[in-house]
Amino acid sequence: MGFNSAQLLSAKTRKDLIAIANKEKINIDKTLSDLKYELEISKLQSELVNLQKWITNNKMRVVIIFEGRDAAGKGGTIKRFYEHLNPRSSKITALTKPTEVEAGQWYFRRYIKALPDPGEIVFFDRSWYNRAVVEPVMGFCTEEQYDKFMVQVPDFEHLLYEDNVKIIKFWFSISKNEQKSRFDSRIQNPLKQWKFSKVDVKGQELWNSYTHYKELMFNKTHSNFSPWIIVKTDDKKEARLESMRYVLSQFNYERKGEAKIQLLPDPNIVMSYHRSSAQLIF
Repeated sequence: MGFNSAQLLSAKTRKDLIAIANKEKINIDKTLSDLKYELEISKLQSELVNLQKWITNNKMRVVIIFEGRDAAGKGGTIKRFYEHLNPRSSKITALTKPTEVEAGQWYFRRYIKALPDPGEIVFFDRSWYNRAVVEPVMGFCTEEQYDKFMVQVPDFEHLLYEDNVKIIKFWFSISKNEQKSRFDSRIQNPLKQWKFSKVDVKGQELWNSYTHYKELMFNKTHSNFSPWIIVKTDDKKEARLESMRYVLSQFNYERKGEAKIQLLPDPNIVMSYHRSSAQLIF
């Protein structure tokens, strides 16, 4: 438990805050950590607003893909990226199960329709890479469909690269114990129970299978023009801050650094696949 608004208003000095904390048994270290996080994320979000303006003015097309195991923190991170951006030139895409018609089309077609227009940023909450990991693990695609996808996806992304679409591919990496802890939290919280599904249960049961297909995906789809960026931490807040820093570090936009905050990500948390392959949290 942290300080409430009344306690903060009543405190005139640092000594007053400490006295209140001791009386109410408030963890000062956690409170200070939370305040630091809120300050940092606010500054990074202001930098993202400047970045978006620059992308819009320069008619750029930017795709940011968020992948990872269930409960890795993708949705929460996207929310923090997006919440202060102009919705006219940014959107979140989280495609549902394909319709019968879509299932009979070229696999990439429905994703192509969701790609950004000039001056737009699109955040993919999962992407075409469903077919690389989730679908083969869960038996949602055939072996032939999987093999065809793995052959086609590098060419597909190279075509986007040649057409000046900027793609950033994040993989949020968490430990098995952390995933279980987050699943348990979802079950116990009535406001989050909707997030828990039978697929989540399978995520723990089929952990090694997910790892196998994830590694195949990295090996076959990591490239110089479309690299995989690993965000390796069990701390959700850390993942949000460092992934924001990475995105901001990739562009030389106007008014960059105006918020006076570190824009280079921690290399021990954010790294390209090749550098991380020996030390990934599975």
